[in-house]
Amino acid sequence: MWKELKKNQLVKYGAVATVTTIMPFVSKPGYVLLRKWVAGGICRSCVKLHGKTVVVTGANTGIGKETARDMAMRGARVILACRNLTRGESAAAEIRSSTGNCNVIVRQLDLASLGSVRQFSQEFLATETRLDILINNAGIMLCPKILTVDGYESQLAVNHLGHFLLTNLLLDMLKASSPSRVVNVSSIAHQGGKIHFDDLNFDKKRYNPVTAYKQSKLANLLFSRELARRTKELWRFSQSKYPTLSAALSAPAWLLMKTPRQGAQTTIYCAVTEGLEDKSGCYFSDCQVKDPSPEGRDDLAALRLWGVSTELVGLKKNS
Repeated sequence: MWKELKKNQLVKYGAVATVTTIMPFVSKPGYVLLRKWVAGGICRSCVKLHGKTVVVTGANTGIGKETARDMAMRGARVILACRNLTRGESAAAEIRSSTGNCNVIVRQLDLASLGSVRQFSQEFLATETRLDILINNAGIMLCPKILTVDGYESQLAVNHLGHFLLTNLLLDMLKASSPSRVVNVSSIAHQGGKIHFDDLNFDKKRYNPVTAYKQSKLANLLFSRELARRTKELWRFSQSKYPTLSAALSAPAWLLMKTPRQGAQTTIYCAVTEGLEDKSGCYFSDCQVKDPSPEGRDDLAALRLWGVSTELVGLKKNS
């Protein structure tokens, strides 16, 4: 995946000049302190979720899998929404075994296909009676330019449009199950991002995987912001998934990257912590409210993005 990035792009984002110089100077005690700093906050909530239903997208690996495991440990009915059913079933079996919760199931969801999103939603609404927590975790990062079956740039489609449609299709059930929560997993990479309303697919300008990724992650924040404005029954949160973009692009990335369990803590925090009612629509990082970039606080852009997204996914105008 990183082969798509040219060397000058790495330099531009500071990965070569700053991060790689850490390695020679990190003593063992320094390494431990650095790892603790990178680990960030920990969700200490003991809330149980018996009788609750949780959907986690992209739950067959990484942060999504650890999030699903935590939800299962709390007693929830957990639905792993995964593109690859084989990997999803393997993850579900592992989670059932490690938590003792047999109420962990897998359903197919390919966020790169709006048809798949609609099918997942139809089946969910036909078979489930409630939805208490929707965790929009799945995502792709720094891909070469690929158009989805619906004709949209893949990072925008998977990271934003698929989740936008999914949330809207499940919104009535979320409201009926209130108080309920929607957690959108974003990234610090939204900083400096821009929604290219006149060229969302990068048909007019040269495609850059970093620019496209930033656009999709900014879209996550703006979506959460507008969703919070439109609905009062739900609590909506965005949380940062990656510590820094430059760390992700560097050779010793493991030194500055959270483990999946560490990376899942803020998602879990937003999903279960009590007393967050007045934080709806806020941006969280390391289990704390943080200020997003100015781009992430643009209410007019959020409103415009909602309208554009509604058209792109084929929802009614009044959605």
